[in-house]
Amino acid sequence: MSYNQLSRSENINVTMELVCREHHLNLSDGAVVMGILNVTPDSFYDGGRYLNPSEALQRVEVMLDEGARIIDVGGASSRPQGQVYGEGAAPVSTEREIDRILPVVKAIRQSFPEAIISVDTFDAEVATVALKAGVHMINDISGLRECVASAQSAGRFGAAYVVMHSIKRRGSLVHEATYDGVVAAVCQALSDSADRARSAGVTGIVVDPGFGFGKGHADNLHLIQHLDILAELGYPVLVGISRKSTVGRVLSGDGEPAPVSDRLFGSLGMTAAAVLRGANIIRTHDVRATCEMIKGLEAVLHA
Repeated sequence: MSYNQLSRSENINVTMELVCREHHLNLSDGAVVMGILNVTPDSFYDGGRYLNPSEALQRVEVMLDEGARIIDVGGASSRPQGQVYGEGAAPVSTEREIDRILPVVKAIRQSFPEAIISVDTFDAEVATVALKAGVHMINDISGLRECVASAQSAGRFGAAYVVMHSIKRRGSLVHEATYDGVVAAVCQALSDSADRARSAGVTGIVVDPGFGFGKGHADNLHLIQHLDILAELGYPVLVGISRKSTVGRVLSGDGEPAPVSDRLFGSLGMTAAAVLRGANIIRTHDVRATCEMIKGLEAVLHA
């Protein structure tokens, strides 16, 4: 494959500004990084590390210094069920989720006003509480399939909204499903989700193909290869590949998947391919490495 074939196409590299309340995020100059902050005990990579708000705030400071533009705070694991992750994420009550994220959100707002804060939830009450506390973006793994109340709240506050492709609900999310053309199916579902978000009053819409949610390993790779088709929907594209099981499978060949701790370079390789295919926001655990990779990549693309 030639360099020109890998470069961003003209219809992808358009001026794109994402309004996140008082923050305006310019995505036309290159991909930006969303740093993951899980304030949960059971997330697959960093569960339990940042349950204390002071430790979470220290982690935010590090990620911002490393180049993150967005901090994505999650108070309930979205681990899907299946062969890789077993029974999936345990249910978390609305009250517990709020108790986990609210002190962290307030602390980030006070200490780092320059940060764009996202909350990873599909619970409408959690989203509304977070928006009242000042978050700028809701990252919704449900794709608004069952309820649009959280999108309505985001619309009232002028916040951005991420719609992700997945199947079923948290706790019963499917890790693998069967498609008759995964790219077309995901594009159609995300187009429908974006329409629901727009009808609910959201203007800043982001789409996420949901790597690892309802897709087999081949499906995930196929989506990366054809991400430019998803970008043609006209919305910023978020991808979250960081240390996921497909990375472990690729690195291992036919053996046991590489452990989560050994998946950094594979994650960076797949992320680079996603950026070249039109990804605008990269959600990752590894902020510095990802920012440096993108900086080098964009330097070549704009030389």
